[in-house]
Amino acid sequence: MDALGSDVGYRRLMSGSHPPQSATDRSETAARRTARVVAAAIADPRRIRQVAVAVVAVVLFIQVFEWLFFGVRHLLFLLLLAWLFAIAMEPAVSWMARRGMKRGAGTGIVMVSLFLAIVAFSAVFGAIFIDQVVNLVQALPNNLEILINWVNRTFSTNLDAQQLIDGLEITQDRVTDWASTIGLGLFGIFTSLVGVIFDLFTVLLFAFYFSAQGPQLRRTVASWLPAESQRVVNQVWQIAIEKTGGYVVSRLVLAVVCATFTSVFLLIIDVPFWLPLGIWPGVVSQFIPTLGTYLGGALPALIGFGSSTLDGVLVVIFVIVYQQIENYIFSPRVSNRTMDIHPAVAFGAVVVGGALAGALGALIAIPIVASIQAIVETYGRRYELIPEMEHDDPRVELPGDQSVAGPAAASES
Repeated sequence: MDALGSDVGYRRLMSGSHPPQSATDRSETAARRTARVVAAAIADPRRIRQVAVAVVAVVLFIQVFEWLFFGVRHLLFLLLLAWLFAIAMEPAVSWMARRGMKRGAGTGIVMVSLFLAIVAFSAVFGAIFIDQVVNLVQALPNNLEILINWVNRTFSTNLDAQQLIDGLEITQDRVTDWASTIGLGLFGIFTSLVGVIFDLFTVLLFAFYFSAQGPQLRRTVASWLPAESQRVVNQVWQIAIEKTGGYVVSRLVLAVVCATFTSVFLLIIDVPFWLPLGIWPGVVSQFIPTLGTYLGGALPALIGFGSSTLDGVLVVIFVIVYQQIENYIFSPRVSNRTMDIHPAVAFGAVVVGGALAGALGALIAIPIVASIQAIVETYGRRYELIPEMEHDDPRVELPGDQSVAGPAAASES
């Protein structure tokens, strides 16, 4: 009986290794049908002309579409910036609209307030910020040498500071070249000042209309669609406004809070270049949630260690403590109505956005990903987990009241 069962099992195994006969017949039938269609097309000159015309039409359509896209891609990018700016203003505009103010007036107040805030910050800290950034770049070789000497003293290493600086090509002449390159870039920006002003005016104008006439625009778009599609458009629009707008605002608020606290702390302990070093963690934390403060705090910590061991240790302690305060106090209160994005996803979005559209692409990458994630979470379908994956239990229950013991169970026995 055992031999007979083994023989039957072997025959089943061998028969299962080949495709079923019905599948082979279907594939052969499809091949014959394709061959007949090709033969008929070759035999009929009219079909050949129809196929040729169709191929030419598709190629022409692709070429025209590519020409139009590359011709207006700059305008499309400006419209995307304007839409994101309008979404960022939406919470404040909606708050004023619910209290009886017209959306146009609310949008104007928000835009003027932002402009005045930028002007005030530039008037108070603009000169200090530019001066400290220039000094930081010029002092980079000296700071790196001081840091390497500190590492040699602290960890009893024998690193050659000059050799490392030469290997990284961070010399005074190199820094001067960087400064001249930056100056030429700024000069190029000023020489194309008319284009920059026009782009800025375009973004602000469309952002104003997107925000002030958002409901009218949504109704206009929906009026061209059937009822079922109108519901989808309305829901997607609301998701983009609520989730993405709230996410952008919360990230900006947390970035300002992080930059303010870090700058004040560096100023108190008298770390040089405290303003740019304080703003840097706030900017990085906006790009990479949760981990951004740690990554951004690395630069102030290195400059602090270059100044003195105590300053470096204090900066590291501050970064760790502040991140915990932000995670448990600031972030839940600021982001309680918004969505969260995994740090790895946010970092990947920034890398892709920067590769596609430079610095501006990196800035707008996370809001776009937030919109996509909100829409996917709304319309996507999740399934209930199987019992084996529902709990982090090393013991996996199997049918028939059997179980397989994992490593923990094996160690217990």
